Amino acid sequence: MKILTFDIEEWFHILDNGSTKTEKEWAKFPSRIEENVARILDLLERKNQPATFFCLGWVARKYPDIVRRVADKGHEIGCHSDMHQLVYEQTPHQFKADLHDAIHSIEDATGEKVISYRAPGFSVTSSCSWFFEALVEQGIEVDSSIFPAARAHGGYPDFGANKPALVQTTSGMVKELPINTKTVFGKPLIFSGGGYFRIIPLPLLRRWIRNADYVMTYFHPRDFDPGQPTIKDLTTIRKFKSYVGLSSALAKLDVILDECHHIDLRTAVTSIDWEKARVIPMPTDC
Repeated sequence: MKILTFDIEEWFHILDNGSTKTEKEWAKFPSRIEENVARILDLLERKNQPATFFCLGWVARKYPDIVRRVADKGHEIGCHSDMHQLVYEQTPHQFKADLHDAIHSIEDATGEKVISYRAPGFSVTSSCSWFFEALVEQGIEVDSSIFPAARAHGGYPDFGANKPALVQTTSGMVKELPINTKTVFGKPLIFSGGGYFRIIPLPLLRRWIRNADYVMTYFHPRDFDPGQPTIKDLTTIRKFKSYVGLSSALAKLDVILDECHHIDLRTAVTSIDWEKARVIPMPTDC
């Protein structure tokens, strides 16, 4: 099962960085989202390839035509938060308010109910067990926010699954489709999206994706935009992670899609035997 997803945000929505943190800072940068999303849609149309697009509520309000265009092409629309903030930096109340605003903005743009979610930066950690309860309360049935390995934005290495699982809350179940991992030298390695995908050589990507029985991809419009400006105050490491491999990423994805047909999230959800999925209970005292 290979699942194709995109997180629809602007090129300057870089987390953990002061000059790109809030809407006030975002206003200082030129928009590139229209051309970047068009580039993705053109590729998917050529490949006859469906995908799931997790959209920011901010994008849906500012560029509703873009979100409608994606939906009109037959692609699934999910939620990627409203204002692209790290989950673990929010209180449960702040997160619920952000999620509420995002869902309504996206549904206003598309006219379709939103039932899937992905957190910015996969920033759900073990300290955020209230996160799943909040999803259920606001009608989210499917999530893809778990990064089951350590990372700059926290990660959730102790989640307990790197394949589809059911998360049990006091209010109900959430179907979780986490990012996949590959064990290399005894450690979990991520390869299916973002900077990982851009930096790993194509022959390795082809082999790992072809041989894996579960792959959850995650791409951003900026991953395929070599002409985007450079955020000047990023550290050297962050600049490398943000800009490495931009010129070759689209060609890589083109090859991967030729070799392995992918499905969208909603198709994956209907094809999984959830009765056999692992059930992961969340603590109730958070």
